[in-house]
Amino acid sequence: MTTLKRTPLWEAHVAAAAKMVPFAGFEMPVSYTGIIDEHTAVRGRVGLFDVSHMGEFIVAGPDTWAYLDRVVTNDCMKLAPDGVLYTVMCRENGTVVDDLLIMKLADDRALVVVNASNIDKDLAHMQRLVRGRVELENASDDWALIAVQGPRAHDTVKAAPMLAPLRDEFDRVPYYRWRALGSGPNRIIVSRTGYTGERGFEIFVPPARAGALWHELTAAGEPLGLSPAGLGARDTLRFEASLCLYGHELDDETTPLEAGLGWLVKLGKPEFIGREALVKEKTEGSRRTLLGFELEGRSIARQGYAVLRAGEAAGKVTSGTFSPTLGKSLCMAYVDAGGVGADLAIQVRTSAVPARRVTMPFYPSRARA
Repeated sequence: MTTLKRTPLWEAHVAAAAKMVPFAGFEMPVSYTGIIDEHTAVRGRVGLFDVSHMGEFIVAGPDTWAYLDRVVTNDCMKLAPDGVLYTVMCRENGTVVDDLLIMKLADDRALVVVNASNIDKDLAHMQRLVRGRVELENASDDWALIAVQGPRAHDTVKAAPMLAPLRDEFDRVPYYRWRALGSGPNRIIVSRTGYTGERGFEIFVPPARAGALWHELTAAGEPLGLSPAGLGARDTLRFEASLCLYGHELDDETTPLEAGLGWLVKLGKPEFIGREALVKEKTEGSRRTLLGFELEGRSIARQGYAVLRAGEAAGKVTSGTFSPTLGKSLCMAYVDAGGVGADLAIQVRTSAVPARRVTMPFYPSRARA
């Protein structure tokens, strides 16, 4: 039997009576007081997430940025000195290895954040592509990661004593930029990013200091209505904001163009892995498209449910739930190119439930606020 890993915050979750579940090789909190309560807290106040299961790689050396620019689809060369870049990493055939964040720590150094379930796969893929003066290191065990998300996120981080040196910076940090305090093994990096559709921060902290920071943030956020939030609320929040999740909207057989992530694919770059295949797809059209739907009533479209056109399969649901914020049953689904403009339904158990196409994102992001 495989032993599950524990994040540095495991004891804090158990003390808070979190419901713990296996996820990506870790024992993680899925909920504390309930998914809807936690979801609502993030939308209206502030939520605290342990995302220490995510992977972190360090890329270093004089050729760091030329290497990364070839490995991913987005343009690394334009990244600001304190910038963060969202991008995808593709194979030669254009399918997605992973979606990830790249942080520019220096002219010769980057921090790459990858999905927990893809750490080994991503590392092998990136190692295969190393060339020039580049060193690639799996630094996942060197960091814990805490996300503070919601309208009161700024007030929460400003009240945490450990983050006091950055207190005057928090209101001025632009979206997708970072700030740091300390050095060496005590360095903390605060990134103006998140995965909920709300304003907030993701804080990279040495594992030995993670527990203390979690407790400081909990105390700082208590008068603001802070709630610890688990994987369940993280999923419903990102779903409402129509953010892709690897293993749902993205996988080894999906291209970023199919997933509606064409804005991450800079075909004007002279070279990146997968460029030739994606140029061809852009010219000829994608075989399927990711679309958003609202279902009649309260039926829930689960991942893998069939999309029907005139009773015949025309696609599959990737994610679906009854939106706590919007009060509607919504789903994202891949639909074959020939069925995009047709009247469609979702096969929910034994019923074909009519589905109306709706614009994504379902919930307009407030992350830039």
